[in-house]
Amino acid sequence: MAGESRAAIFAAITGNLAIAASKGVAAALSGSAAMVSEAIHSLIDAGNGGLLLFGLHRSRRPPDPDHPFGHGHELYFWSLIVGILIFGLGGGMSILTGWRQIVEGRSLEDSVWIYVVLAISAVFEGVSWLFGWRAFTAERRGRGVVETVVRSKDPTSFSVLLEDTAALIGIVFAFIGIWGTTHLGVAWLDGGASILIGVLLCLVAGVMMNESRKLLVGEGVERSTLQAIRGVAEADKEVEHVGRLLTMYLGPDEIMLVMEIRFRRIAAGDIRAAVLRLKGEIQGKFPKIRRVSFDAASMQGENEKE
Repeated sequence: MAGESRAAIFAAITGNLAIAASKGVAAALSGSAAMVSEAIHSLIDAGNGGLLLFGLHRSRRPPDPDHPFGHGHELYFWSLIVGILIFGLGGGMSILTGWRQIVEGRSLEDSVWIYVVLAISAVFEGVSWLFGWRAFTAERRGRGVVETVVRSKDPTSFSVLLEDTAALIGIVFAFIGIWGTTHLGVAWLDGGASILIGVLLCLVAGVMMNESRKLLVGEGVERSTLQAIRGVAEADKEVEHVGRLLTMYLGPDEIMLVMEIRFRRIAAGDIRAAVLRLKGEIQGKFPKIRRVSFDAASMQGENEKE
């Protein structure tokens, strides 16, 4: 999973840098607000890919005295920053550029190079989208697209896909705006396309910021997973009662689990053996659960209290 996400990010960065340069030249030659927005979009996407790689790198640092549970939340923080940049720089500047184009009513230069750049951009974005889709598909496991985005604990798996999807739709908006302005004489279409691109980017940014926010706050595993963990605990012969199960994602592939367990009337040595056995069974079935703790009060056998 991590390797596929990293490959998707590298593909996105490479494609977006080349696309941003070509769109910038086309924007300078034509004066199109939509092309300016697209150039800004691609440049920001390239920078965002770099931030995601930086977040991945920092999230893999080992625990230290100041961060005993590791640095997994670094990835969620930088994903939030990416969403803010898309919203402010990408969406905000595209909307402002489009509005100025409409107000000023600037004319466009009709050039075949604009459409050549758009076609090349679509090819690059399409290749990047395929890499992103492959990384995203590895996490779907039969679920729907929206459900996977909501339940995903790895922002890189859906961030690249969302950005590339927005980029492809943006290219369509830019084509319609430029063609409509130059061939139909509808002056506001180019600026309108830029505004639509900006609104699209703001929507994508909103999804990314919301999902990153939930992970930063401390999101737990799904209810079905909790029920499965409870089933493993209740099936143990020494477990009398299973109380609360508290979980939190420390990173995309690391979960912390705290269990409230009451054991039967057994000796302290048997409780220790039961704890080790239960921990091994849970981690064997759910390998992402790297840390398992038991509530000290709930572990006391009644024979120990007497």
